[in-house]
Amino acid sequence: MPDNKHDVVIVGSGAGGAMAAYELTKAGIQVLLLEAGRNYDPLTETPMFKRKAEAPLMAAGNHDKDFGFYDATVDGGWTVPDEPYTSAEGSDFKWWRARMLGGRTNHWGRYSLRFSEHDFKGKTRDGLGADWPFKYADIAPWYDKTETLVGVCGTNTGLDDMPDSAPGVLQPPPKPRVPELLVAAAAKKLGIALAPMHRAVLTQPLDNRAKCFYATPCGHGCSIGAAFQTTTSLLPMAKATGKLEVITNAMVKAVDTDAEGKVTGLIYIDKTTSSEHKITARVVILAASACESARLLLNSKSAKHPSGLANSSGQVGRNLMDSTGAGIGAQIPLLRNRPRYNEDGHTANHLFVPWWGHEAQARGELDFPRGYHFEIGSGFGEPGAWVSGDFQGYGKVLKDEAKANYGTSVSFALRGEMLPNDDCYMEIDEQVTDKWGIPVAKFHWRWSQHEINQVAHGLKTAKELLTTMGAEVGELPAPEKAILKGGEIIHEVGTTRMGESPKDSVTNQWGQTWDCDNLFVMDGGVFASNPHKNCTLTIMTLAMRNANWLASQLQTGAL
Repeated sequence: MPDNKHDVVIVGSGAGGAMAAYELTKAGIQVLLLEAGRNYDPLTETPMFKRKAEAPLMAAGNHDKDFGFYDATVDGGWTVPDEPYTSAEGSDFKWWRARMLGGRTNHWGRYSLRFSEHDFKGKTRDGLGADWPFKYADIAPWYDKTETLVGVCGTNTGLDDMPDSAPGVLQPPPKPRVPELLVAAAAKKLGIALAPMHRAVLTQPLDNRAKCFYATPCGHGCSIGAAFQTTTSLLPMAKATGKLEVITNAMVKAVDTDAEGKVTGLIYIDKTTSSEHKITARVVILAASACESARLLLNSKSAKHPSGLANSSGQVGRNLMDSTGAGIGAQIPLLRNRPRYNEDGHTANHLFVPWWGHEAQARGELDFPRGYHFEIGSGFGEPGAWVSGDFQGYGKVLKDEAKANYGTSVSFALRGEMLPNDDCYMEIDEQVTDKWGIPVAKFHWRWSQHEINQVAHGLKTAKELLTTMGAEVGELPAPEKAILKGGEIIHEVGTTRMGESPKDSVTNQWGQTWDCDNLFVMDGGVFASNPHKNCTLTIMTLAMRNANWLASQLQTGAL
């Protein structure tokens, strides 16, 4: 058992928790990190070279394995045994939990796009939502540090939606695939530019991590460390300082406070024995994911904090946001019977479609306020349980059709920004508990007309791109039907948002809660808005910046 010798205790080992542990231990601070899931060693457990044909259901997703049998998230999903959650009547929200060392960094798409000045100051532009309590220039140097440490490939584009990195920071991107070049040509006719996707996959060696050799799906996990996850980078680096201790299977029940309401540590349950333990520390950092951290705060009631810890503003659990999601695809006749070759690359799209509509929005030409991007699905992927084509008959005719259509599919996955609204929030369901007696989260959810209009625009644009490439695209679905459920994109943020005033936010710009100066939040809960880009790079960047500030506070005795 730990002997309470730690200066800081961190809850969560994913993007925010591991980065905070790395930054603090590097500064000589003793850290204890608690992870609710089991230990995970990607060096020995990763099924990198397994083929779909070897897996049940040809590796198709199912209730137990959402992304297929060989998905790197060995214990996580939208459904976790012994850990229910509930939804209010009329709401349908899906909550992903990783429940393994490394958290969601084991399964994320590794898309690593910076937020821009547009993203940090959205309310200033259109009067909606909330601005962040700093500007892009304040965070830009920290993006450089994070991209350098993590290892992000891409290029500086000069596009207003893709801020440039400092020279020499980005690793070279992989070459575009043939279908992606065809998309680029079609988009150019519509006045839309494509760009290399910035991705946390090494194309050059970095420290003791090898570069990607483009042979196995990133979704299986990466034992060589090329595809970024904290279990092959930040956590081993922090442990090497001798200042980090990790306890897995530690389900935190509540943050502990004294009679004056000051945070003194936390209480956790050892899931292997169901025994309860108390930890004391000078500082507590919650980085358990936006909804889990909010759940902990709301469950940490006391006489001094009757509405939940750090919740004097009433904003804990509010402002829940996810990315919008929708998809459309078609077969491209020009790609039939093209020569076969290895088109694996670093698994995901090498080119993508960044948001191009800021000027149109400024002119009032669009009926929605925030942007989206398209991720492209294409190429000679490993065949699975589904095969495209217009199949008639059997034998050679059927086989020839399957071969001719192999690699002809092009799809667009829309990922867009959602604005906070009063109908989207989480609270505690006092009638339902998990296996360990901890009250569970209850979700309220409804997309607003802003998101519906955005998806309608995206579907129309995707159809124009596909038809420009020669595809036949039928009638588009209604945007209300096409938009994915809340939580399906797994980008939920905003439940403990940062701000400039304790009246309408939970933390200041450093992730320090207004109500408790030795309690910090360093996950996506602090986001003041939810730009259309994957949130992990910004979670890590904020955690690096804020943990660096926290280290200085501890070293000077301010905390």
